Amino acid sequence: MAGDPGYPRFDDPGSRQRFLKRALAAGGTLLVGGAVAVGVPRLAASAQSPEQDAAIFNFALLLEQVQSALYAEASESAQLDGELLEFARVAAAHEREHVAYLQEALGDDASAAPATDFGDATTDSEAFATAAAGLEDLAVSAYNGQAANLTPAGLRAAATVISVDARHAAWIRAIAGRPPATQAVDSSLSRTEVEERLAQTGFVQEG
Repeated sequence: MAGDPGYPRFDDPGSRQRFLKRALAAGGTLLVGGAVAVGVPRLAASAQSPEQDAAIFNFALLLEQVQSALYAEASESAQLDGELLEFARVAAAHEREHVAYLQEALGDDASAAPATDFGDATTDSEAFATAAAGLEDLAVSAYNGQAANLTPAGLRAAATVISVDARHAAWIRAIAGRPPATQAVDSSLSRTEVEERLAQTGFVQEG
């Protein structure tokens, strides 16, 4: 509703960050060092709360950080060209903003970016397209899997990010000559399933 302070202009990064901060505003401990701290609910079906919003957004931050790192490295590799390079550059800018959005809202509780190793996924066109599509699909499924656990305010904040990730997924598929939308309904994944699939990529390094 126009003029309602609860409905910010989401084309304004500052407005989005203020809105997400309000969504996360509450007492209690958030996430520290990427681990769930005392008092923070696990990311399972449970009562919605600002604390749980924070846990979910810290988990989402990890996915956005990995995507950001992939696109930044691919953009700088000088091995991509044409629309694939354009995609990498545009998506890199978007993902940097997603990361900044979540970090600003989470403040000192935001998890540090992980070490990454993308192998040939940032230098080989086919490997890059496969990696990008896989990470974007994983992000969409992760957000979908946590949607019911977010407060209404947290869900509205998440929607401004996940809708762009979904467009990225369709764009990279189109570039690679794959159907942009393979099914009528997107799947959802639990945190455990997302973590397992992310680990299978080998992109995130331990330690």
